[in-house]
Amino acid sequence: MNTAVGIDIGGTGIKGAVVDTASGELLTERFKLPTPPDSSPEFLLETVTELFGLFGDVSPDTPVGIAFPSIIINGRTLSAYNVSTKWIGVEADALFEKTLGREIHFVNDADAAGVAEAHFGAAKGQPGLVFLATLGTGIGTALLYNGHLIPNSELGHIEINGVDAETVTSARSRERAGLSIEEWAVRLQTYFERIELLLSPDLIVVGGGGSKAFEQFAPLLTLRTPLVPATLRNNAGVMGAGYLAKNDHRPRQSS
Repeated sequence: MNTAVGIDIGGTGIKGAVVDTASGELLTERFKLPTPPDSSPEFLLETVTELFGLFGDVSPDTPVGIAFPSIIINGRTLSAYNVSTKWIGVEADALFEKTLGREIHFVNDADAAGVAEAHFGAAKGQPGLVFLATLGTGIGTALLYNGHLIPNSELGHIEINGVDAETVTSARSRERAGLSIEEWAVRLQTYFERIELLLSPDLIVVGGGGSKAFEQFAPLLTLRTPLVPATLRNNAGVMGAGYLAKNDHRPRQSS
């Protein structure tokens, strides 16, 4: 069956549902629990286990995809954004498999959102290179070529004018600086111009909380690349994690 569980772990909330990986449809309610104040592995595992229990009777053969705010290589979390730094260097795949008793596929949260948009959302059927940017607390990014994920791009951290791009261009940075839409658009223009220079993408998809203002800032940008808003909103991470759990069959490597 084309069924998987998708779980999206964030700094403030943990969302999950059973996903039809052929259509992207959520087969259960999308459940959400708050991320524990102490988001170290012990307490985060407890919350994810509680969330998993809300899905009902899930077959033991159903794979589980987990989107997580980290660089992830061979199932190991190599960084930690908005969660405890105790996650750095953890064999997360193995840890969750031991806890939940089933196959786990860990993926970066922005990568999961990008996969969902490529297969079910704004970039469905788009050939060539798709660049997704989530404008939120920082800038999460995903790269997909002909629908295939190029993982762990982390292009929110490119340096522009001597600073990390996300520190002056994310939705959070706009709020902190009290920028108008026009002022923020100047910074977005600079950022997306740099992405065009480095990657020459065929399509740019903008997601995250900042995409709610897409209709306001997009007309102020002058880019050669088509720019569209993400369409899956808060379901993207869940859908993408579920899809990859079912369809990413790359063998694990020793780390």
